[in-house]
Amino acid sequence: MSTLFDTAATGRPATLARRILEQGKYEAATMLRNGEQLVLMVVMPLLGLVALVATPLLDGLGPSRVAVAAPGILALCALSTGFTGQGIATGFDRRYGVLRFLSTTPLGKGGLIAGKVIAVLVALSLQVVLISTVAAFMGWRPPLAGVLLGIPLLILGAGTFTALGLLIAGTVRPEATLAITNLGWILFAAVGGIVMPVGKFSGVLDGVVQWLPSGALGDLMRAALIDSRLDVWGLVILLAWALVATVAALKWFKWN
Repeated sequence: MSTLFDTAATGRPATLARRILEQGKYEAATMLRNGEQLVLMVVMPLLGLVALVATPLLDGLGPSRVAVAAPGILALCALSTGFTGQGIATGFDRRYGVLRFLSTTPLGKGGLIAGKVIAVLVALSLQVVLISTVAAFMGWRPPLAGVLLGIPLLILGAGTFTALGLLIAGTVRPEATLAITNLGWILFAAVGGIVMPVGKFSGVLDGVVQWLPSGALGDLMRAALIDSRLDVWGLVILLAWALVATVAALKWFKWN
């Protein structure tokens, strides 16, 4: 019999780590069974990768089109899964009373957010494998040092966007969450610096984009996976967004 049932049989409460892990497994399974989520997580990034490699938009910005496109598309996966996917799912869980039920358990706000981050990381791992495989067939050969550097940066980005998505989902109505997260995805992807490097924008927009979490993550991934370099300024910006979004979500998230 599993440890979970052994614990229940002896009357001992599950540890916080076990509760978070079980919540993460539930969230991940729910996410991967949702057809709309899969379109957002798989189809859109793949289409974006193919489009960027097939068009001259990224010419002159790196050693090859795929070398510049792949890091940005991996960052886009973190945005799609953490921000839009979790934001919409949580917003409607809130409407249908799922979060009200969870509020009666020992999970707590912190446990709920941690469980959702785990689910995002599981989905993101599958996305990374798929996108990297397709990009490899297109000729992408990132340096090993850059890959080792890019993995924790992508995890940080996923955590940041998950916290932002939960902040929105926990403070506004589900319809507003749907509109904000979808619009946010479009703006971040198109002019937020996550897919297109900052150098592609005008001077005014350039100055704004570098302060956004999308621009910071995009720059971090490109620096790591093209030059095996840590963009310190991008890391500072992304860490600041992660801290502010997490604290705000923990403080203002409403179960009902």
